[in-house]
Amino acid sequence: MVLLLVFITVLHLVTLAMLLIATLEKSWWVWSHSEITDLWYNCFHDNVTDTWLCAASSENDWLRSVQALMVLSVVFSSISFLVFLVQLLALSKGQLFYFTGLCQAFAGLAALAACLIFTFRWKDILNDAKDLRKGHFGYCFVLAWICVPLLLISSFLYVHLRKRQ
Repeated sequence: MVLLLVFITVLHLVTLAMLLIATLEKSWWVWSHSEITDLWYNCFHDNVTDTWLCAASSENDWLRSVQALMVLSVVFSSISFLVFLVQLLALSKGQLFYFTGLCQAFAGLAALAACLIFTFRWKDILNDAKDLRKGHFGYCFVLAWICVPLLLISSFLYVHLRKRQ
């Protein structure tokens, strides 16, 4: 039982860290090694000063939807972890972690919606004068997609986890 709790806790923390990286790091779309776009900024690498110069991304409804859903996913996953810790101490023997699983499922569905929107609307989101065929999805986009099944699996595990003494 202890190993299962440790596994679920580690899975939750790893998924939460991956969600934070996917939401905050700058690599949802890569134009080249010196030009990237994320949910918040368009960045260029200046070789002279060896720094990244970033400007705010052009706002449109699709981008705002992806931003909001990714932030919502991080919030739900964080709430889920805090509720799990409280329920671990407060639940009586034999009860299930339904609320924790529900919050984690909402986090997974929010991340899924954000990934789907970016997948199908990336041309609208990146509406730039640049040739979109020269770019590709970045590692943060891939991390967000990896988080979706992990969040849903952990929500399933939480719903079936029973507190024992």
